[in-house]
Amino acid sequence: MLKNKVAVITGASRGIGKTIALEFAQAGADIALVYIGDEALVQEALEQIRAVGVKAQAYECNVANFEDTKIACDKITADFGKVDILVNNAGITRDNLMLRMGEEDFDAVIDVNLKGAFNFIRHLSRSIMKSDAGRIINISSVSGLMGNAGQANYSASKAGLIGLTKTIAKELSSRKVTCNAIAPGFIETNMTDVLSEAVKEAATAVIPLKRMGTVQEVANVALFLASDMSSYVTGEVIRVDGGMCM
Repeated sequence: MLKNKVAVITGASRGIGKTIALEFAQAGADIALVYIGDEALVQEALEQIRAVGVKAQAYECNVANFEDTKIACDKITADFGKVDILVNNAGITRDNLMLRMGEEDFDAVIDVNLKGAFNFIRHLSRSIMKSDAGRIINISSVSGLMGNAGQANYSASKAGLIGLTKTIAKELSSRKVTCNAIAPGFIETNMTDVLSEAVKEAATAVIPLKRMGTVQEVANVALFLASDMSSYVTGEVIRVDGGMCM
């Protein structure tokens, strides 16, 4: 489905990003993994992706920094020759009630989750526009659709990502580039692993399908949006939430 395509995926050393990278690789795409921090994790991801038989390289980058992002994007385009698909998945949380939230915690989440996506779109859009099937996929959240107590910063960043998605979809549509967002709900990841069983049970109780989602279920939607099957879908927000935000 993605043979001869080059995909850039941020936050790709673990969780949703890593699973999307593996799914894209199995569909034939060469992969540029963007990460920050744990070298062991990204090397493990590279080995798994290369085992599929595609090209894969890793690029350490602070996505919140405009200049760092430009350097990484320049390296990626030089190494791969082109970019067809961009998945903005990098994200952080700094949860607290609004009355207790510090300015630095608000700014950090906005900078990574929202500005980081802008930075990569800004620096890779010219290359993506040259593709015969350019795709931009932003990983938002149901928190950006309905809000979530204790996550003013995270919800704002993910809501902003939805607005960014729709605007980019309009701006790049004349070049046959689509831009869509995925809004995961309660997904089994490293972020949710630290939650108590009581919190998990309370969360799943309000989900119509009565369970948490998996990273593979998010990756399946990402593959659809990256492929020709979604060629007439743009500016859309697809929830992967078990009906949580109906």
